[in-house]
Amino acid sequence: MSGLFIVCLSGQREKLQFAAMTASVAAVSGTEVSVFISMNAFPFFIRGHGKEASAEGAMGEIMAQKNVLSFYQIFEQAVELGDAKVYACSMAMDIMEVKETELEGIVSGAMGLTRFLSDAEGAQILIF
Repeated sequence: MSGLFIVCLSGQREKLQFAAMTASVAAVSGTEVSVFISMNAFPFFIRGHGKEASAEGAMGEIMAQKNVLSFYQIFEQAVELGDAKVYACSMAMDIMEVKETELEGIVSGAMGLTRFLSDAEGAQILIF
């Protein structure tokens, strides 16, 4: 499989921001991108949940002060303008008792880690 596979685990602004920028640049450049959302990143992709991630350090605080486009908006652009797909971790959904209908519109659906890694076999995987 070719393309770029991104795993988002962190709930920190800086990591989510960089994951979103990477997905967006790759997607609008013609690369197929698959993003797997789990652990502390998962709640941001549930409808009604806030989209403001806490800063890990000074850069995250500066981004907030300068009103840099949020990681969520950048993920939206990756999906809308490029060939990016965002998948919710089925285990995280089970643990948090979240149904697919409760996920944000940019999420293509649920996926298990086994399937994600199988799809990514031989491709580049980045973890944030």
